[in-house]
Amino acid sequence: MSDQPPVSVIGAGAWGTALARLLARQGVPTLIWAREPEVVEDIRTLHENRMFLAGIDLGPELDATGDLDAAFDHADVVVNAVPTQHMRSILERAVDALRRCELVVTVAKGIELETLMMPSDILEELGVPPDRIVALSGPSFAAEVAADLPTAVVAAGPASEPVRRTRDLFSTATFRVYSSDDIVSAELGGALKNVIAIAVGISDGLGFGRNARAALIARGLAEITRLGVARGSEPMTFAGLSGMGDLVLTSTDDMSRNRRVGLAIGQGRKLAEVQAEMHEVSEGVYTALSARQLAAEVDVEMPITAQVCAVLHEGKDPRQAFLDLTSRHLRDERG
Repeated sequence: MSDQPPVSVIGAGAWGTALARLLARQGVPTLIWAREPEVVEDIRTLHENRMFLAGIDLGPELDATGDLDAAFDHADVVVNAVPTQHMRSILERAVDALRRCELVVTVAKGIELETLMMPSDILEELGVPPDRIVALSGPSFAAEVAADLPTAVVAAGPASEPVRRTRDLFSTATFRVYSSDDIVSAELGGALKNVIAIAVGISDGLGFGRNARAALIARGLAEITRLGVARGSEPMTFAGLSGMGDLVLTSTDDMSRNRRVGLAIGQGRKLAEVQAEMHEVSEGVYTALSARQLAAEVDVEMPITAQVCAVLHEGKDPRQAFLDLTSRHLRDERG
């Protein structure tokens, strides 16, 4: 009998599946909930998630269900791996059980379109006490975590004990978890890096070169930090794993869905066509809209985000968008 608390992972995309595998391999009684019946069947019978994480042996230790109530009945600890835009509609179906959980770890990265809320804000609005919520974020491709390749992330939350508990629960010989009390920065960094990754992908798709790529990453971090500070974040947190670390990874490697969306747009393809080919959500497409609105509300300039929005959602020519960025008024770098 394991002395680890039973955990349910809600959402069987690549990231949820990788984390569920990590926990199950450590002897944690782990159950993963999937919306798709074929995913549940594959995990149970083939020990593989062929739809979202093909080729990875999940082992017999990991069980799956399509019954949301059963998933919550199983768990003392719940991991929310549902994309941000769908969190509310799924979790409110089991809201009473959600409120009873000892710990809720959210690994979603985004900003809800209708409310401009971060995942932890949504959980709070659904009735989860803030001192039971932890965000797990950082540079972490699911396929590499599932292959047990070295990875470092951060667990962030307002209360030290749940953060420590999350850190201890997820840490393995190859998955290192740091702790932080700055959940606002962790969530904002994880959400907004997807928008900058789309911008970098567009630039690379246009053939603008490595200089432009580096400039977009550096200036992208600057505008992420500006918004974060306006929202009460600690600016130095954005120099860490959930800020610069995640931004560099997502912007520069083609395993990133957001970067691939940008590449395709830069090469002349239409957003709807690109999204139709993807099994999983590219969160940055929606986060760009949320971030632009959030920036306007707190009077923060986010020029890269604004241009990404114009390209994705208003039909602006990508090349013109980047010319508009480079021809902006000159300013001090720290501004």
